Amino acid sequence: MSITLLSPDPQITRQLGYRLGTLLQPGDLICLQGDLGAGKTTFVQGVAAGWGAIDEVSSPTFVLVNRYRRADGAALHHLDTYRLASLPEAEELDLDSMLAQGALLIEWADRIVPILPQDRLWLHLEYQDETSRRITLTAQGGRSLALLAQMTP
Repeated sequence: MSITLLSPDPQITRQLGYRLGTLLQPGDLICLQGDLGAGKTTFVQGVAAGWGAIDEVSSPTFVLVNRYRRADGAALHHLDTYRLASLPEAEELDLDSMLAQGALLIEWADRIVPILPQDRLWLHLEYQDETSRRITLTAQGGRSLALLAQMTP
């Protein structure tokens, strides 16, 4: 099941992320796809704000994983697999541990599909013009279907 949302500017992209962030629970997996500059990190900024992160959001491209804390000690992990060389390298990151601590957002998740849990929400962000993006959300599994239903306008 999928829905497509149009975002006319980065602020709306952040607001959509915020909405999703308010819904996240430990174990939720959000997979982000889209070209460089498509708005993945902008979306994650909104997710982290909605989730209640006390840390500033930045792209994890060069550090691989950013961990955002919430006042209650829960963690939101933000992983970027763009620079990973292999699946074994991705397996060493221990995704299960990250999911046990909180929700996990993965940029370029399509690079590590074989090691991902089956229940996941995919977001494909497409550049439309200088400010607007098309965001397609696709649910795979019961929990992600519930998230998708709550994101439907």
